Parts: sequence; structure tokens; C-alpha cells
Amino acid sequence: MTLKQYFPFTRIVGQEEMKLALLLNIVDPGIGGVLIKGEKGTAKSTAVRSLGQILPERLVVKGCPFRCAYGLEHRYCPYCTERLERGEDLAEESVGTKVVELPLSATEDRVAGTLDVEHILKTGEKKFEPGVLAQANGNILYVDEVNLLDDHIVDMLLDSAAMGVNYVEREGISFSHPARFVLVGTMNPEEGDIRPQLLDRFGLSMEVKGEKDLEVRKEVIRRRVDFDSDPDGYVTTCRPELNNLRKKLIKAQKALYKVKSDEDILDIIVNITTKFGIDGHRADITMMKAAKANAALEGRSNVEREDVASTAELVLSHRVRRRPFEENSFDSEELERCLQSI
Repeated sequence: MTLKQYFPFTRIVGQEEMKLALLLNIVDPGIGGVLIKGEKGTAKSTAVRSLGQILPERLVVKGCPFRCAYGLEHRYCPYCTERLERGEDLAEESVGTKVVELPLSATEDRVAGTLDVEHILKTGEKKFEPGVLAQANGNILYVDEVNLLDDHIVDMLLDSAAMGVNYVEREGISFSHPARFVLVGTMNPEEGDIRPQLLDRFGLSMEVKGEKDLEVRKEVIRRRVDFDSDPDGYVTTCRPELNNLRKKLIKAQKALYKVKSDEDILDIIVNITTKFGIDGHRADITMMKAAKANAALEGRSNVEREDVASTAELVLSHRVRRRPFEENSFDSEELERCLQSI
């Protein structure tokens, strides 16, 4: 069976903020995912689904149903931990990172997985049927129209993404397994909004719009028509640039923990968040993580002012206080003035 080809990530015209936000989360999943808002036909789903073409491979425990990250024993699932305690030598295998999609109709059991209570009571052995969160471990979890998803499902996803663990309890019996993933949500604001308290849980956010420049719009049409006429051939011609981007991401991932920031960068970040009246400290921490990821992506060993400037709006746009009936209260010009004055 031929796998479905997606339009290449590197050939998406424009939408630079959206592409940057996705790449930053690949470099550092700890940023906290991304929420992409925008009208229909602005390449939201295309960009997310095409990530599979550039995602780096990863080492996992061979035979593990949760694909535990090999070598990180403190994060192992109960099965891998039990095998270690029995003295088994766990083998490693390299697998591709992928985009796992969550359907809107998914139930809580389908997402979290289920415990077979009857089997446990009869045999004394835990029997767990993995759900979407198990599939998502180590991958990208994509939710299209996230604003239409039941609130308790969104809460579950965000909690698991934040803790890196999926915890299931039924009839007083519990089971947990690693669930470390990058949560990516897309939505059309015309179809309803998302709860403000959930907005803050997404690390980055932006709103995408259709291109207005006539030449840019024509280029969008050219590329899409060429792709539709021969998807396999089109992707083949893009393979070198896709491979180069994957190598760039791998290099950035390895360099991330060597990236340093000085006191001046901290001053810039706290001045910005204070200026915009951001509550709590999540935005400050996320901005530092995003700036470091941007520096790593650009091949720098130290965070510079331009790294903060490139990522600040992605961190702040969904966290600023919104007045009643106001569509977007973020002031990009105010951010620019703030950066220049520090």
C-alpha cells in the first residue's frame, strides 16, 4: 500500500511564524507545544502533517509498547522497569518520530487507554490496553479543531503533556506510563474559541492569515498544482532540502543544552513580560526556552537579543489580557518599542 504523501514542509509559502513555532518545539519539546489559529486554507494542517518528513529518528527500547526512550531508565514504563529488575538486557532500536492525530470523536478511554479490571482481579496481573497517549509518547500529537474538543479531553492532554506521564485509574487500580509528546492544536476562531485557562497551557501560539500579495498567492497555486499532479515526484525533488532541515534539527537538539544566556537576556525577558502585564511565570520560562531553542537552531552558543525578539510574540500573543469584544489585544509595535528601550 502506498503511503499518503503530504505537501513538503520546506515548500510552504510564507507563514514563517507558524513554521518557526513548530521547529522550536521539535528542538525543545519542553517549550510546551503550539496552538495555531487561523482561517480555512492557510496551511495549518498541511504544515503539521508534513512534519513527519523532517522529524529526526530516536532511540527506543525494543519491544516496548510505549516506545520508552532508551537509556532514560527513570522514565521507563512499568514493563521496562520490571524487565530491568529481572536482570534483562534491554535492546535499543531506532524509530522514526511521527505525527499522531487525535480524532475529535475520541472518547476518554480511547485517549488514555483502558485497564482490564476483570483480568486483574482474576489473575493479579495488570492488563492495560494502550490509547492515543501511548502512541503519542515521543511523537507529535496533533489535534485539528482543538477548540471543538471536549474540555475534559483537552485538560487530559495538557496535563499529560506537562507531566510527561499518563495516569489511569479504574476501580481503585492504577497504571501509569510515559507520555512525553509535543501537543499541536489548530483551530478556526470563527468556529468557537478555547477556554482562556487552557490557552496559557500552550507554550506558543500565533494566528495565520491568507497571503494578500498577488505574486505570493500565485506561487502558492503553482506549487500546489505541481504537487497534486505528481505527489511522489514532487516530494522526491524536495528530498535534499528536507534532509538538510532534518540534519539542522538534529544538530540543534544536540547543541540545545550547551546554549547559555546571560543576565542581560533575563532582564529583557522579565521587562517584556512585566510590560505586558503577564500573570504568573510560565511566560518568562517559556520565552527563555524558546529563545534558547532559536539560538540552537541558528547555530549560536549564546542567546542574543534577536532570539528573544524572534520568539517573544509567539509566547505572549495568547497570554495578554483581552478586553471584552476585542479580537486581538496584542500590540506588535509595543513589543518592538519595548525591545528597543531595554
